[in-house]
Amino acid sequence: MASKRFVGTIAILAFVLAAVAMATKFAVGDDQGWTINFDYEAWVKDKIFHVGDELVFNYTAGWHNVFKVNGTAFTNCTIPPTNEALSTGNEVITLAAHGRK
Repeated sequence: MASKRFVGTIAILAFVLAAVAMATKFAVGDDQGWTINFDYEAWVKDKIFHVGDELVFNYTAGWHNVFKVNGTAFTNCTIPPTNEALSTGNEVITLAAHGRK
């Protein structure tokens, strides 16, 4: 019985490690970073994102910020409270679920 649990645990661990190893890190805006006057729709056009992938927002702290929103809030241009802004200049957001963000 214990050996079945051990094999099951190893199988789950192997699956999780494989998913983490396959995660991709995307620098939003590539070399230009998170800035204004950049075509992010063109940037995202040829990319496929998966749960576990990381979006890296690089920018000059104090000049820009990042808010985590869902697709509806983005479409409606609903800005969260200011205290929810990410503003270090190097934000890494791991995609935890499917859907528009």
